[in-house]
Amino acid sequence: MKIKCGRLIAGGERLLRQMCTAATKLAEPEAERSAKKVSLYRKLSALDMTGRTVSQTLNQCIMEGKVLRKDELQRCVKELRKYRKYRHALEIMEWMEYRGITFSTTDFSLYLDLLSLTKGVAAAESYFSGLPPRSKSRFTYGTLLNCYCRGLLEDKALALFENMDELNFVTSDLPFSNLMCLYMRLGKPEKVPPLIDTMKQRKISMTAPAYHIWMNSYASLNDIEGAERVFEEMKKEDADKINWLTHSNLAAIYVKAKHFDKAESALKMVEKIARPKEREAYHFLLSLYAGIGNQGEVYRVWNYLKSVPPVTNMSYLTMLQSLRRLNDIEGLAKCFEEWKSNCISYDMRLAGAVISAYLSQDLCEEALSVFEEAIKRREGKGPFAKTHETFILFYLGKHKEELAMHHLEAALSEAKDYDGWSPSLEVILAFLKFYEEKKIDGVEKLRQIFKNCNFDDHCLRNYTNADKSALGDWNSSNIEGRG
Repeated sequence: MKIKCGRLIAGGERLLRQMCTAATKLAEPEAERSAKKVSLYRKLSALDMTGRTVSQTLNQCIMEGKVLRKDELQRCVKELRKYRKYRHALEIMEWMEYRGITFSTTDFSLYLDLLSLTKGVAAAESYFSGLPPRSKSRFTYGTLLNCYCRGLLEDKALALFENMDELNFVTSDLPFSNLMCLYMRLGKPEKVPPLIDTMKQRKISMTAPAYHIWMNSYASLNDIEGAERVFEEMKKEDADKINWLTHSNLAAIYVKAKHFDKAESALKMVEKIARPKEREAYHFLLSLYAGIGNQGEVYRVWNYLKSVPPVTNMSYLTMLQSLRRLNDIEGLAKCFEEWKSNCISYDMRLAGAVISAYLSQDLCEEALSVFEEAIKRREGKGPFAKTHETFILFYLGKHKEELAMHHLEAALSEAKDYDGWSPSLEVILAFLKFYEEKKIDGVEKLRQIFKNCNFDDHCLRNYTNADKSALGDWNSSNIEGRG
C-alpha cells in the first residue's frame, strides 16, 4: 500500500502509522478478519440511520486500533454501489485518495462512475480530463462512455466511441453494448443491428447481454420473429452462453407481445435451468407470471421461494410489485403486513411499492397512511425521494400542481443528505408536459425551483442535451395515463 505522507491532514501521522500495521496483522484468524469486514460494512451501510459521515466512521475505526486495508475498503465501495448508496461509496474513495492510497486503473474508473452518479456528467468529464495520461486507459474511457450513454448524451457518446476506436480501445463488445443500450433508451432500436454487424465484421465475440439487447431491439420494432432468429443464432453459435436470463429475456419479449403460450414455455425453461438458491431467477418468474396474469403461478412460485431461506426484502418487494400488476390489492396488503411483522430493518422500497399500488387505484388516503407510518418507523430518516416522486407523478396526473410541488421540494431538500438522487427523467418529463399544457417554459420553471432549493440542475442539462424527439416518444409511452 503506497501512502503519500504529504497529503495527510494535520494530526494524521497516527492514522498513517496504524494503517501501515496492516502487514503485521495478516496472520490474524480468518474468522476475526471476516467479523471486522462485516462490522465495517454494517457501520457504513447504516450511515443514513446514524447520521454519521464516512470520514467520521473510518477515522473512528482507526482510532480504535482497527486496520483498514485497501481491499476491504474496495469491497465496501462495491457493495454500497450495488445498493445504490453512491454518495457514501464515493466518500470512501475520497477518503482513500486524500490519504494518498494508490489507485489502480479500475479504481479511477469506479471513482469516475460514482462522480457521474452523484454529481453529474460534467463532474465526471472534469475528473477524466485531469487524470494523468497513463490513467486514461480503456477502462476509464469505457466508464466515461457509459456515463454519456446513461445520461442520454448521444453526440458525446458517439464522439468518444470514435476516439476510443482510434486508440484501439474497442476490442470487446462492452463499448458496443453501451451504445446499443443508449439507442434502446432513446427509442432508436433500428440502430442496434448495424452495431451487431460491425462486431461480426471485426470478429468481436458477443456476451450474453449483447445477444439479449439485440433480441430486444427486434422486439421493440415489433419483429418477434427477428428476436427468435437471434435466439436461434445464439443456440447455434454460442449455446454455452445461454442461461436462465436468456430464457427470461425471451419470456419478457413474449409477454409484451401478448404471446402468452410461448411466454409460459420460456418460463418453464427458466425454472428448469435455475438453481434453487438463485433467487433472482424466481424474482423474474414472479414478475413475468404476473405479466401474463397467471395469479396461480405467482403464488406457487412465491410459496416455493419462501420455502428456501432466507426470504429477503428483495423477494418481498418483487412479490408486492407482482401483486400490483395483478391488481390483487388485498393480497398485496396481506403480503406487506406479513413482511412488516418479520422484517429486521424497515426497507423504504417496500413501502414505496405499496404506496404506488394504492395510488394506481386512486387510494390516496391509504397511500398517505403507509407513507406516514414509514416516516415514523424510520424515525424521519429517509431516503424518501423515490416515494416523493411517486406522489409527484400521481398529483401531476390529477393536475394538482401545488401538491406535486410540495413533494418535489421535499425530495430536493432531502437529496442533500442522501446518495446521489436527482429527479428521474420520468418526473422531469411529467413536469415539462404539465407546463407545456399551461404554455409555461417548463425548463426555466424547474431550473428556478432547483436554484431556490440549492440543488444542482445537472439532470436538466442532461435532458436539454438529449434527443428531444426520442424523449418525446418515451414521454408519451411512459407517462400518459399515469395516476
